Amino acid sequence: MKYQLFISLRYLFAKRKEKFISLISLFSILGVATGVMALIIVIAVMSGFDDDLKNKIIGTNSHILVEKDGGVENPDLVIAKIKDMDQFMAASPFLNGQAVIRFKDQATGILLRGIDQEREPSVTNIKQYITGGKLDFGEDGIILGSELAKKLGAVLGGQVKIVTAASKKPEVLTVRGIFSSGMYEYDSNLAFVSIRKAQELYDTKNLVSGVALKIKDVEKAEQVKRQIYDKIGFDYWVLTWMDANRNLFSAIKLEKTVMFIILALIIMVACFNIASTLIMVVMEKTKDIGILKSIGATNSSIMAIFSLNGILIGLSGTALGAASGFFICYLLKTYQFISLPKDIYYIDKLPVLIVWSDSLVIILSAIAISFISTLYPAYRASRLDPVEALRYE
Repeated sequence: MKYQLFISLRYLFAKRKEKFISLISLFSILGVATGVMALIIVIAVMSGFDDDLKNKIIGTNSHILVEKDGGVENPDLVIAKIKDMDQFMAASPFLNGQAVIRFKDQATGILLRGIDQEREPSVTNIKQYITGGKLDFGEDGIILGSELAKKLGAVLGGQVKIVTAASKKPEVLTVRGIFSSGMYEYDSNLAFVSIRKAQELYDTKNLVSGVALKIKDVEKAEQVKRQIYDKIGFDYWVLTWMDANRNLFSAIKLEKTVMFIILALIIMVACFNIASTLIMVVMEKTKDIGILKSIGATNSSIMAIFSLNGILIGLSGTALGAASGFFICYLLKTYQFISLPKDIYYIDKLPVLIVWSDSLVIILSAIAISFISTLYPAYRASRLDPVEALRYE
């Protein structure tokens, strides 16, 4: 062990005449730990929210939508043109429209989506979301979102009435299933029918709204979008899951960055404590510095001693904060004891996802800020004149 580190450890742990300095060192460690812990937890929650929201959106809407103004007449032809792409996994036609649904005395507007019950499970998670009944429309079936069913008071086997702009009279459908995606916006406003029934309700004959695609890597959706345009031309609209929700994910990213900056200020405040602690240590150890210089210690060695002292405080706080943050994230993810109002936050549980690259940035940032805070006090210590330091000793 080099003598600089040895002396730094002695200064950090040895009993001092000035107990107040030790107390400030403890507060500095706790301050850094609090900042690191808060950053890890908040960034993990926001990453979890981002990931959970992305999975729910993709699970309900598919990765890419191919649509055309006026509708797509032959969806199988579109699928045939693009299915040879490397990223292609599956495709299914769909038909979207607005409708009014009524059950007994309750009525509300909804998005009614016609799907192919055989192919739709290959592009979305609708089958996994079914909590009651099953994905089988039969002749006159409809599948309701769980919040929508609750709002209407509808139950499995109950009959609801559907009215569209093209309807001459209400269409009576039987509730064959209830789904829950975990996202309030979908569960309260979306219902599914067979694509044939949707074509009847909207009087579109053989037209559909478009084709939903699933690809191998959702992060390559923009790249696949360009390939699709090369295959089918610009008569179609190609909308990725990122295009459809760009503002939402941009807002989450911005909030994540802002929260990082705000909480990093906690670490900076703690590092000011490190700087003030070192300044007082330098004042207390003036004689020691003079003795060290008189026996041959260089300016850089003195600077290293006090820099290491501050860095050890920063490392201790960072390690304590990181351990506490990861432990609390584990508890939040495992036991999910914090519930959220679904109508406000879209989800009912606090999501947690530890992204190790984010955590590494937080830890390295805390260490870097701690190191920077040691430079001025260490520099001042290195500039002390040994003669002046020992004059009155």
